[in-house]
Amino acid sequence: MGETVPGNLVPEWADLDPNTLREPVKSIEDKWKLVPAFLRVKGLVKQHIDSFNYFINVDIKNIVKANSRVTSDVDPLFYVKYMDVRVSKPNIEEGMNIVKETAPHECRLRDITYSAPIMVDVEYMRGDHRIFRRDIPIGQFSF
Repeated sequence: MGETVPGNLVPEWADLDPNTLREPVKSIEDKWKLVPAFLRVKGLVKQHIDSFNYFINVDIKNIVKANSRVTSDVDPLFYVKYMDVRVSKPNIEEGMNIVKETAPHECRLRDITYSAPIMVDVEYMRGDHRIFRRDIPIGQFSF
């Protein structure tokens, strides 16, 4: 394919068969030709941000959903069921039960980890009673 002639309003790819556009790009040379177009559309970091956001909003929920119910080996009537999981906003503890949101630059200046709590909602059995609890911390997600 040649370059588009200046003043020509028809792009050089207009005569391509749409079915061939879905085929994998085989040669490394052709793949490198796609990089400038990809960067024009996505930018340098957009794909990383999109991937990270997908992990936080979708993949973590799928991981917990796949392992949502844990049953006791000792008492099969006792179980814990993870109902929902979420990563909260990054925060730091300032003192006794004082928590505030933070930013990466503040953590760098204070030499602390930029992280956010991972919270779950759970259902479990205590005797004959089904108990629901919200916002139980199960870990920290470091950025």
